[in-house]
Amino acid sequence: MCMPLRRCTWSSSMYPLFKVALRLFPDDYYLPSEPMHGPEKPPTSVESAYDAWLASRVLPRGELLVPGAHRRFSLVNVKLAYIIIRTCAFDFFSHLLSLHPVRTTLMMALNIVRSIFPAFRGYSQALIIDELQSLITSGNFTWSRLLHLVATELVRRIFESLLDSFAASNDTIVMDSARFHVEYIQMEQRIRLDIPTLSDPVVRDLLHESDLFARSFSGSGFGLLSPLDFIHIISLVTELLSHALLIMSLTVGATHYGVLLLSIFSATLPLFVTWFACPQPHSESLYSPREARAADRQEKMRNLAYNDAHRPEIELFGLGDWILRNWASARRVVLASEQSQQFRDSSLLSKLNFSDFLFALQNIPLVLLLQTSSASLGSLTLYRSSIQAVVLTSRNLLATSRMVFQGIFFMSAFCAGKTLKPQLQPDEEDMVCYQPSPRGATIIAHKLSYTYPGCSEPAIKDVSFTLQSGETLAIVGYNGSGKSTLAKVLLRIMDHDFGDLSINGFDIRRYDPPDYHQHLTAVFQGFSKFNTTVRENVGMGRVEKLRSRTTIETAIHLAEADGVVNSLPLGLRTILETPGFESMSYSGSEYPASRQHGLSGGEWQRLSIARAFMRANEPEVDLLLFDEPTSSLDAHAQNQIFDTIERISRCPQTGERIKSCIFITHRLSTARRADKVALMKNGTISEFGTHAELLQMNGAYAALYRASV
Repeated sequence: MCMPLRRCTWSSSMYPLFKVALRLFPDDYYLPSEPMHGPEKPPTSVESAYDAWLASRVLPRGELLVPGAHRRFSLVNVKLAYIIIRTCAFDFFSHLLSLHPVRTTLMMALNIVRSIFPAFRGYSQALIIDELQSLITSGNFTWSRLLHLVATELVRRIFESLLDSFAASNDTIVMDSARFHVEYIQMEQRIRLDIPTLSDPVVRDLLHESDLFARSFSGSGFGLLSPLDFIHIISLVTELLSHALLIMSLTVGATHYGVLLLSIFSATLPLFVTWFACPQPHSESLYSPREARAADRQEKMRNLAYNDAHRPEIELFGLGDWILRNWASARRVVLASEQSQQFRDSSLLSKLNFSDFLFALQNIPLVLLLQTSSASLGSLTLYRSSIQAVVLTSRNLLATSRMVFQGIFFMSAFCAGKTLKPQLQPDEEDMVCYQPSPRGATIIAHKLSYTYPGCSEPAIKDVSFTLQSGETLAIVGYNGSGKSTLAKVLLRIMDHDFGDLSINGFDIRRYDPPDYHQHLTAVFQGFSKFNTTVRENVGMGRVEKLRSRTTIETAIHLAEADGVVNSLPLGLRTILETPGFESMSYSGSEYPASRQHGLSGGEWQRLSIARAFMRANEPEVDLLLFDEPTSSLDAHAQNQIFDTIERISRCPQTGERIKSCIFITHRLSTARRADKVALMKNGTISEFGTHAELLQMNGAYAALYRASV
């Protein structure tokens, strides 16, 4: 079943989409020279998995499949699937095989062996029934002989069940290892990509299908099949061939052809299946306290990686590796708990499938009625079971093949996602190491402009200013004038479209963003509120010092947040409640929702300031940027915070400025503290100078200032 289509034409609206692909994949791309119209034609320049993924989404009339939609089974898509298999499938499966080479090989072998069991089971039952028929017709029938035959069959069934149990446990280990590996790579992709890359529509679609591929290892998703389940196709084919060979070997003579026709007819009748299983008591708690904490931790780390609202601070404070380490540690605990739970809930009797065995036994009473029949009752039973198996196996084979075909294209998205390059990362030959200035950062901006994707008007335009090392700049203006956008450009969270921006004498585009971010700190207007402890909410500003109570308490003291922390029931260990946090509740969790504590807007703002102060005192940090850091604080608290910022930006011994500082504020009384003031209006700086100079100009700034006082 195909998902709805996104209707758009290739000729006009799709070209900008694929120009982005040219930037992301300069060495591998496929861009048609003219719109595709008329009958579907195979692309002629598809050379990579990404090319094939991109081409598979295009329909004959230029319509584009939404991400996650199933591809049609056509000649073109078959060729694209072949390209994907040729370019990336071998490397991908070879890497998965290297995780558990022996167990993976054993898994494939056992699945093939187990696929022969149904045919062998039917043949064994047919021999038993034929022997019973012979005993009855000869007059030598005894119940002891019947019980012996039944017991022999049960022993064989138990052996099969034991082998199935061993194979299932082995499969679980292999699949859990593969699932962890794929999910880790998927998390890593999200972490290392920057905001401009993630905001691109092509990248979003690519990552969406890559997510579906990763989810398929958990058995979730719409019509998805884990790539390792391709072994299931081999098993189904083996099972189908074994039943077909069995039928062919028994179909000799007119009588047997008649039995075959009768069996085909009976295969169309409903099957009554009876399963014998011992009910298992369900524990009230799925997770132990340790497992519950790990599950909760896993969800929190995943939320950090996938929630775009947290992305600026993740990039600024370099939280990527910390998130991956914590997620990986928690994920291992969760997978281990799921595996042990599966073993606890399983039993030998629950794995014994008596349905077809009972079906054969139900035919034994017919022996008395068919004593004079030329047809063997065992043959009749074997035909009936084999024909039914052929019908069901063929149906399963078609459904499985269809899902595998779709999974090939999702795999191409996953493999292509690993090659994505963050847009803000410079080429290696152009990259320079950031050298902090002993007196603070020097910033020169010339005619900066930036337009958000999908918008016609730029958010900032022709922004020019100079900030010397050690100076303080206040940016003021009306809401929507572009202040926060300019801050993100200066922080290298977003790129500028036009103009030049140099930091300490080098173009900002030549700095590697993670390296650049280590030398600055900031408070964002839309700062993140993490659903975790106070310690981590503050310590994320410098995760390498997360376990240092002294460093965290110092940052809290600088932010005047001591009173907030001391008022909480568990101090630094208090779990903070955040609105709209997407997580799951786990029975047995050490930190239930009832023990989470809510904060006011001003209290949250103090913690966000403390987070920025975690690294503000470091000598390698030479730029401090605060976007409305005190908007929820009263005037007295605001003055205290800015006094602290002023103190941090100076050398304790000499009193000289050692850090440059930029703060965005709507309170013009605060702007008087700055060495320079920039008034933004309609996305540009309309007035720039000292507070006294702007008052003397008697312009818009002077009018705003007089109105505020």
